[in-house]
Amino acid sequence: MRLWTGATASGLATWALPFVLGLAVLDGAVTAPGLGVLLAARTVGFLAAVPVAGVLADRYSRRGVVRWAGLAAAIAAPAMAAGLGRSLPLMAVAAVVAGAGQGACRPAYQALTAEVVAEDRRQQANAALTLAVRVTTLTGPSLTALAALYAGTGVLLVGIGLLWLLAALVPGVGAGAAREEAADGERNRRPSVLAEFADGVREARRHPWFLAGLGALTAVIATGYSATGVALPLVSRDTYGGELVLAAATTAYTAGALIGAVLIARRRLRAQGWTALAGLAAYGFAPLSLMTHVHPAVVIAAYAVAGLGIELFNVPWFTAAQREVAPDKLARVSSLDFLLSYGLAPLGLVLIAPAIDSLGTGPVLAGCALTCFAAPAVAALAPGARHFSRRRGTESGSAVPEANAGA
Repeated sequence: MRLWTGATASGLATWALPFVLGLAVLDGAVTAPGLGVLLAARTVGFLAAVPVAGVLADRYSRRGVVRWAGLAAAIAAPAMAAGLGRSLPLMAVAAVVAGAGQGACRPAYQALTAEVVAEDRRQQANAALTLAVRVTTLTGPSLTALAALYAGTGVLLVGIGLLWLLAALVPGVGAGAAREEAADGERNRRPSVLAEFADGVREARRHPWFLAGLGALTAVIATGYSATGVALPLVSRDTYGGELVLAAATTAYTAGALIGAVLIARRRLRAQGWTALAGLAAYGFAPLSLMTHVHPAVVIAAYAVAGLGIELFNVPWFTAAQREVAPDKLARVSSLDFLLSYGLAPLGLVLIAPAIDSLGTGPVLAGCALTCFAAPAVAALAPGARHFSRRRGTESGSAVPEANAGA
């Protein structure tokens, strides 16, 4: 419960920052170009911290990495509040630190879950973590907008800092302390951070299913998510005459993800790797629904299916990595996962708008849909992809519902 509370607080704080900065633009405290600078600075901090944090979380206490990352982000949030409307450079530096805290937490929490939770309960634990993320995504905008009626943007930024403080201090210690004590006696013999990260990459290469699945996930995020971020608002405005379809589709996506998290928490499916990849491929229905002037209900249904499918992928994916990857390299492999899948997402967002201007909305959306369908299909051919395991006939193939699986 402590781990879940800390991870939920960090997820809510990560989601809330760009939304609160957007409110600052509406208040006139930050300009639109300034918002772009701050979001870019946060992304730079995130990408720089993820690989380093993966190494440190494997080298020392994962709990310690969570603590220092959370404290850094907790300090950065009020620093941004201090620079609000006064100093964009101060806010940009604070945004880099906040992004670094966010990036450092991700692989550390992923590896800490494997330490704190018994193997036969990790699927439910991962589902509970992702369920919390979806609930905050669904309810967060309205709650934040409501809070903004009674508190200024600066107060909301301080609130984000408090969430990060909670994320830093609440989670359990896990088994990292012993690893940290052992590391104290080996500091002079440690290879460089780059060499240790490369060792994590070699561990990832030992699992062909992981590399194939990561490639598919990166392709889907870079294309499908970009279609949602750029094309969906345009289609909602130009084809359906307003923002109603945009709001309904994004809400349906989150609702579908909630249903998917609940379903996958309660069952272990046969051939769970193939099932997960099929769920990932379901995101292709989202850009496909935007290609022609269909009834709005079709777009909304497509996004609900995409949301359900993404959780049918996420939970088995995280659980398999925690089961299959060497425990002392799990944080580094997880950092590689986040670095590629989410690190390359901004590239897709940057490229899709000029591609639509040059080629038109239809061809670009067709390419996005084709990529979303094809990449997981190709990944399914990799050795071990059927069960997300190098071992044949593992426990992941069981189709028996687990007792008390609703944790």
